[in-house]
Amino acid sequence: MQHATSPHRGVAVWFTGLSGAGKTTLCRALETELRATGYAVHVLDSEDIRRHLSRDLGFTKADRDKHVLRLGGLARTLVRQGVIVLVAAISPYREARSRVREHIGSFLEVYVNAPVATCIQRDPKRLYARALAGEIRNVTGIDDPYEPPLAPDVECKTGDESCEECMRKVHAAIRDAVQLTPAGLMEA
Repeated sequence: MQHATSPHRGVAVWFTGLSGAGKTTLCRALETELRATGYAVHVLDSEDIRRHLSRDLGFTKADRDKHVLRLGGLARTLVRQGVIVLVAAISPYREARSRVREHIGSFLEVYVNAPVATCIQRDPKRLYARALAGEIRNVTGIDDPYEPPLAPDVECKTGDESCEECMRKVHAAIRDAVQLTPAGLMEA
């Protein structure tokens, strides 16, 4: 569905990967670029949503799945209004991501792939350090599994590729997905 004031269709661009892989960094950089060129765009950061809409949830598999479905519901509402929704969420389980894809319809899965060793080295929130010290549990990649996508629409290897390289790949996929009108076409 396309919003009356939007020159393009909406799409949910779902960035999945370990904590510290670069999901939020890519989303924020893409948001700036897309907004500057006239796209209707919104970022849904899993951590922000967890603090408000999902503050009643913990980090069990059932709670993580419920949180992902809540994110998906928000994204679907925005997509139906012609918005490009950039979702930054670990979303560790394939089944939940598949359910969200099916529910939203217009969906791109971006696997932000960084080795756990790289994420541990970056550790912007000190999650890995705290998990390895035994202070917290259920940390994806340490004592909770991460199920990488089997066939993502885009894969960004942030341990090897620059932010700009990753952005170009995701931007090209978005451009194809939203089927821009000629007035809304952009240079790659």
